[in-house]
Amino acid sequence: MQSKLVIDIQYASPAIEAAVSHVASASLIKKWVKSVVSINGLLTLRFVNAVEGRKLNTSFRNKDHATNVLTFPYEHSKNALEADIIFCLPVIQREAKEQNKPLKAHLAHLIVHGCLHAQGLDHQKKKEAEKMEAQEVMILQKMGFANPYLA
Repeated sequence: MQSKLVIDIQYASPAIEAAVSHVASASLIKKWVKSVVSINGLLTLRFVNAVEGRKLNTSFRNKDHATNVLTFPYEHSKNALEADIIFCLPVIQREAKEQNKPLKAHLAHLIVHGCLHAQGLDHQKKKEAEKMEAQEVMILQKMGFANPYLA
């Protein structure tokens, strides 16, 4: 039986939707998600502006700035997954430019990163970070992207 993963993509505004769509179509984003998540569930990906990103990061992490990706896992088991993943487009755009990376590659990396968080992976400790980064690199290479951790 094939897994039933529902992927809901939301945009904070038509401008955010246009900017994201210019980089990656909704169907491509869903394909990226499915390359990371192979269990049943519901994932909501929301692309936001800096104001909403800052508000969420302040409310939930007590950090008064927008961050690139926030993951809110609600359920994760061997058979099911439910999470919201928030992407702050202006931060992602700025980082891609600062890191001299194609925006599409950086966005793909952060989608993979957020999906791994939704499945319980983390990078708070060195060993966890190494494991998570190795998985990200492997998944991204299968998707045709370079190692995002190489300078």
